[in-house]
Parts: sequence; C-alpha cells; structure tokens
Amino acid sequence: MRFVNRSEAGRRLARRLSHLRGRDVVVLGLPCGGVPVAFEVAEVLEAPLDVALVRKIGVPFQPELALGAVGEDGVYVFNPAVIHDAGVRTGELDALDRAARANLTRRAERLRNGRPRLKLAGRTAVIVDDGVATGATMRAACRIAWAQGAAAVIAATPVAAPTSLEALRRVADEVVCLASPPSFTAVGEWYVDFTPVSDETVGGLLARASGEHAAPLPAVHPPGTDVDVTVDAASARLAGHLCVPPGAGGLVVFAHGSGSSRHSPRNRYVAGRLSDAGLATLLFDLLTPAEEGDRGRVFGIGLLAHRLAAVVDHIRHRPDLAGLPVGLFGASTGAAAALRAAADPRCGQVAAVVCRGGRPDLGGEHLRAVAAPTLLIVGGADTAVLDLNRAAQARLTCPNRLVVVPGATHLFEEPRALETVADLAVTWFWRYLVQPARSPESVAA
Repeated sequence: MRFVNRSEAGRRLARRLSHLRGRDVVVLGLPCGGVPVAFEVAEVLEAPLDVALVRKIGVPFQPELALGAVGEDGVYVFNPAVIHDAGVRTGELDALDRAARANLTRRAERLRNGRPRLKLAGRTAVIVDDGVATGATMRAACRIAWAQGAAAVIAATPVAAPTSLEALRRVADEVVCLASPPSFTAVGEWYVDFTPVSDETVGGLLARASGEHAAPLPAVHPPGTDVDVTVDAASARLAGHLCVPPGAGGLVVFAHGSGSSRHSPRNRYVAGRLSDAGLATLLFDLLTPAEEGDRGRVFGIGLLAHRLAAVVDHIRHRPDLAGLPVGLFGASTGAAAALRAAADPRCGQVAAVVCRGGRPDLGGEHLRAVAAPTLLIVGGADTAVLDLNRAAQARLTCPNRLVVVPGATHLFEEPRALETVADLAVTWFWRYLVQPARSPESVAA
C-alpha cells in the first residue's frame, strides 16, 4: 500500500477512525508532517485540531539518545535509567530542560499564531503522524497527553514499522495503522509525494481548522462537482456520472467492460479512491440501453474507442475541467477501447492509461501508436488473460508496466485484491497526470 500524499493518507486514515465521530475528541498532529494527515482526520471527525508539541531532550554529547521529552504547560517525561547510565547531573538536566522548553515555547507561538493550546483533560486525544519509524516521538506525545489529563489516548498513523507498533501499544489505549509492511525502512518510501512540510503550512492548516479564514482559499477550479451528466458522443446520448473534487489535479475517464455499465461496483470503488486522491472521475455508459443486447456493439472495439474519444473531447470543454490532464481507466474490453482511444488524435493528448483485468490484445496494431504511459493490472489466477496481456505488452512502445496481483481472479473479488488495484491506479495516475502538470521536470518515464 502506497499513499499519494499526506492528505490522501489522512482521508484514508479518517475512515478507520470514523467510529470516534460524536465523541469529545481532540486531534493532535505531530509537526510538521503529521499535521496535514491530522487535518483530514479532524475534518471527518468534526473535531478540533491542534499540534502535539514535543521536544526530545538528548544526552549531552550524544543527542540522538533521548533521556526524556518535554511538552507544554510544564509537562515532561524522563527516563531515569538513561539519566543514570549517562551520568547526567541535576544541573545539566535543568539546563537541558530549560533550553527545550524555550524552543517549545517559540515554536508554539509561531505555529498557533496566538491561539491557546487545546485542553486535553477528560477528552480523547487522537495523536497523528504521517508515519512511525522508531516511534520515539509518538510514544513521548502519548505520555505527554496522559500527563495533560487525557481520558483516552489513540495513536494513529498511515504506515509504521511493525516493531514500533508493539511499543506504541504499551503507551496508548488504541493504535490505528493502515499498513505495517515487514520491509519497512523509511516513512517516505510509502508515499508518492513526500514533500517536506513547512512551519508556514502547519500554521495555515491550524488556522483553517480553527475557522479563521472567512473566505475559502483560492482554488484553480470550483469547489467541487458530483452530478449525473449526459454526453453526446458519435450520434449517441450516453449517461454518466462526473465527480470533481476541490482543486482536482487531473481527470480520469472510465471505460467499462462487456456486460457492465457506469454502475460497475468495481469501477465505482476505484473512482472513489481516485477522487480521494484529488482526481476528477467520469464513469459513463459506452452503449445506450437499446444497444446493450447487441453483441456486435458490445465487442465492437472500434465503435467503443470512437465513442470514448468523443466523450473525452466533449468533457474537456467543461469550465470546471478546463486544462486538466486526462487519463483513461479501462476494464475488460474497455481496456482495448481505452488504448485505441489513447492512440486516436481526435481524443487529444492522453497522459496515462490503466487497464484492470483488461483485453488490451483487442487493440491490435493500434497498440504501437499509444504514447501514454500504460499500466496493465492482471490477477495472478486469471491465467488466460495474463497471457493475453503479456502478448499485448510486447506490442507497446510507450512507457509501460505489467503488474500481477497474486491470487486474484478476473474480477478481483478476493480480499484486498481490488484495494491493490486502486492503490496501483492512484500511484500511476498521480505520477503521470498530477506531477508532470505541476512540475514537468519532476517525472521520468
């Protein structure tokens, strides 16, 4: 499991914490990287947001070894064994304590901009970070929350080292973690975008959470759209559903497979995950109700690709989608239609294609004309389709990758199989739609 960025990770973490909505909760983000994650959690839980300001105190001349930590309001936790073993004298300890508190006070003033610290006494403290490696800071934050009178302490993070989780469970009532990979080495490896977070960003998020902004922050696109639409394409009126999250970074148009429609639960799940990641999505019917029983049209890849290209051309002209890079997601026969459309000049420039359990082989010689980076996702137990995808991949000249989901069958109905598909799609589209649009030099094929 990889996360697009801290905001997307926060929305996913918030779903796991939704049982806390309605309780007397304070969400605390560890600065700086934990605050964007905590902001999303606080939004979903409708809870106040603050920072968990903790300052580690290191042993003199060996600062990486923590002898304790200090929090606000005079709260501290010390490790007597480390103090004894390091031979730290009382005078030295007092000086280290004063220096740490002075640093903490300055940072609190800078981040909160005059707002008081939220009180934890008698409340549930949800302490959030963007990832947990050693867990030392998170454990110190939990102890500080207890010392400040919290009635319950919950440690929450998108990703953590397995050994750190065990230690966290000894200092928190509950530990919530979305992924704990055995191969964990660094938090940043589990994010597509792990850009450092500045104090200015943290201060802005705290201000937004406190309601200080009377007007919405400026956005490239309108606040958001979630509507049914009708699209005219190649002499047919096709029904669809368009979702444009605030500040969308790209648009993904879905092409369903034979016997399916815009109501496909699998495509809707993937579309929801893409929306969480800040991408607009369009699911639509490639055929009219009167055409759905015509097998020639169901498997007419040329017709389906022509309609898909026409829909993309039509939808680009909406004001709320103007200028957004476009990607295509195809399933089953829709994968062939997506690839043929990507090769069709009438479709305009397509930035990326993802195929789930697809039949890209039906794209024939058009595959060689596809320029968009293409991801093929196939279930490991879907052996016949896997062979067809390997043959199709050999014809592709664009940047491409074939990913096999172990044990998954054609419809990806096995536990976590579809979630894996969504993770892969989010990562691919973020890399080839959003990042190049924001920083053209940041992405290599």
